[in-house]
Amino acid sequence: MLKLKLTIRTIPLLALLLLAGVKQASAQNVSAYFGLGSATDSPVTSPGCSSQQIDDPFNPSGPPTSCVPAYGMGGVFGVFGADVMIKPHFGINGEYTFRFAQANYLPVESLNVRPNFYDFNAVYQPISGDKRIVPVLEGGIGGAKLSFYETQQAGSFSQSQFFVSSNHFQVHGAVGVKLYVKSDLFIKPQFDLRWVDNLTDQYGRTTVPEYTISIGYTFGRQ
Repeated sequence: MLKLKLTIRTIPLLALLLLAGVKQASAQNVSAYFGLGSATDSPVTSPGCSSQQIDDPFNPSGPPTSCVPAYGMGGVFGVFGADVMIKPHFGINGEYTFRFAQANYLPVESLNVRPNFYDFNAVYQPISGDKRIVPVLEGGIGGAKLSFYETQQAGSFSQSQFFVSSNHFQVHGAVGVKLYVKSDLFIKPQFDLRWVDNLTDQYGRTTVPEYTISIGYTFGRQ
């Protein structure tokens, strides 16, 4: 049976904007970036159903007759974030990752989902930030929010409306590299790994790998 548990409240994205707006006088430099990628997870398997099938909570018959194929997490995600380097090698970071479009979740009831993740991290750059190639390590905590939408068909038109959301605590780590193509402009490929508490209520694993590539700009780079 589908379980939607509220474990934490969503932290306002204003915190990320404030992070990017820290006065440069108190920091070595500030970087902001935006990119594309994907976050993945396997389909959930509900008790009493076959592998990678979910128990449709809108079907009162119960499993196995109420079991329908489950969908995994995937598709195109966007990411934006900011780094504030307080010391030459140490700083703080905030990131927000979101799926651009709704994804199928329950095919029979036309229930869709949009996952997003937000995290606040400590940042370590093992080499000087004035180099052309700057590795970046991140580690921190945050949250995951899955917003569910119900699609209703009215003749030839379909309308999607918000149904419910599920919020989860997450622990986050990432490895990336800033490749400076010009003095302050960089490209940043990054691999993220998240452990999301109770995510197996909606997907097959609590771990969510993510692959992104971003373009960004560093203010105050020496």
